[in-house]
Amino acid sequence: MSDRPTKLVVDCSLPEGHPDKVQIIPLTDEEITEREAQAAQAEAEEAARQEAAAAKEALKVSAKAKLIAGEPLTAEEADILVL
Repeated sequence: MSDRPTKLVVDCSLPEGHPDKVQIIPLTDEEITEREAQAAQAEAEEAARQEAAAAKEALKVSAKAKLIAGEPLTAEEADILVL
C-alpha cells in the first residue's frame, strides 16, 4: 500500500454497481501542496483564536481584580465586563 494520500470520487450519474461509480484516486502533488497549505493556515488561525481568547480572559481577570480592590477600570476592562 502506498503512503501517498488518496481521494474518494463518487460519480452519482452512474448506476449502483457500475465499476467506475466509486474510485480511489491518489492526490496530485499540487493537491497535496494545497492541503498542506490549508492545514498550516488552519493551524495559524486556531493559534490566533486561542491567543485572542487568552487575552480576553486575562482582561476579565484584571478587571475583576480591580473591581475587588476598588481601583478604576480601563475602558477596555469595562467593555469586557459589560459584553
